[in-house]
Amino acid sequence: MTTTTTHPGAAASASRGRAMLNKVPEVTLYFWIIKILATTVGETAADYLNVNLNFGLTNTTYVTGALLIAILVVQFRLRKYVPAIYWLAIVFISVFGTLITDNLTDAANVPLQTSTIVFAVILAGVFATWFAVERTLSIHSIVTSKREGFYWLTILFTFALGTAAGDLFAEQIGLGFFVSALIFAGVIAIITVAHLRFGLNAVLAFWLAYILTRPLGASIGDLLSQAKADGGLGLGTTGTSYIFLAIILALVVFLTKTKRDVIEVQRGELDAEAV
Repeated sequence: MTTTTTHPGAAASASRGRAMLNKVPEVTLYFWIIKILATTVGETAADYLNVNLNFGLTNTTYVTGALLIAILVVQFRLRKYVPAIYWLAIVFISVFGTLITDNLTDAANVPLQTSTIVFAVILAGVFATWFAVERTLSIHSIVTSKREGFYWLTILFTFALGTAAGDLFAEQIGLGFFVSALIFAGVIAIITVAHLRFGLNAVLAFWLAYILTRPLGASIGDLLSQAKADGGLGLGTTGTSYIFLAIILALVVFLTKTKRDVIEVQRGELDAEAV
């Protein structure tokens, strides 16, 4: 792996003077597979803890929130991308993002249309602030603590928005889990073609696809886990969560050994990003 050499100006721009190797994985097929699996686990694990283990919505939110904070503390202390910690954070932020929407819908009776719009506005605000401060939204530039903070805040609200949008399409509008999954997969396919064939900006394409993988994964999770009477396949939240977690674990071990998703930062790239 190539290390980076920072220009004095780049070092000065780093949050708290802390410049690092890139803290996130390269966008490969493995990235999208694990992301969708983690998203699905976020949906099924939240239901498993809340309902099957009788934690209740409030206690599940407190427990997963505390664990997420602990994992992010470890993640922020690292100076490079570590697959096990990064993807553990993604899994827990997926669960917590799901619970944010569930609390608003089930506990506070906020309509899904309202939460979808509110989260979309908040997410747009995070993107706008991130770009105004750093002049880039590229995941290839997550080399300072400040940028990493923006990155994880963005990830959190993509999960919250995706949960609300997925539930809105599948349940409230009544399209069902399978049709909803097809719709979100179709839109992601259109974005991919627009990027590869028609020059859609890579950063824009990435974030649009990232947002949409959340409702896609949630729809897949509900389709697999929910009872047949409710439009699912009846595998249950326990079985679905364990199967997907096992696949995630296997892929993370593979990536840890092969380093196939490590972003190689060339000399001078950090300087260019920091200008």
